[in-house]
Amino acid sequence: MKELSDKADLKEINALKKKLAWGDVPTIYDMASSTIAEVDGILTLGFDNPYKALLNKNNWNFTLLEGYRDENGDIQVKNKPQISLQHVIDNENYELHCFPIIDGERVHTTLINNPYCPFIKWMPENMRMLFRMSSLISFIIYAFRKGDQADLALIKYAYARVEELIDILRDSFEVVDVKGYNILEFCKEINRRKSEINDANATN
Repeated sequence: MKELSDKADLKEINALKKKLAWGDVPTIYDMASSTIAEVDGILTLGFDNPYKALLNKNNWNFTLLEGYRDENGDIQVKNKPQISLQHVIDNENYELHCFPIIDGERVHTTLINNPYCPFIKWMPENMRMLFRMSSLISFIIYAFRKGDQADLALIKYAYARVEELIDILRDSFEVVDVKGYNILEFCKEINRRKSEINDANATN
């Protein structure tokens, strides 16, 4: 009998982990769960962040996007801003980065009042990285070595949450491309390498 539904939330997954670990939850799990919880509340928590700033239409280039206010005073645009996204993975962390698109090319530099940029101000140093899941990659590697059901459920939850946040961006932006390994693809690559090592050991 399955202890978790396919749509289990973070609270349910954490409760299962505590049960499976007899209350002694590993620090690496706690770190991953905490950072996922932070991203979980990225749109609802009170403080500002780059993800919310990206969705702030007051920083959009109305002239380029043919923007206007409707009868309710809400900002509308005829042309969605073009952006490119990138999954960024290092030895420990997962990040989602964003780049404006001008003439089909990614912008890597600061732009202010550029008539061809979809944003009035684009400051890469505080706008490019939309969010980070700290220690997630370390946790995934740990989970593939000796993880349990709750560990794998947490990874699936993190992947689903990132994809949901990307879908929210697709509603407001024209996402030209999404580059890099996502969390699922990274897990598949780890599993493939693990299988190759096991096959090699079996033949020796």
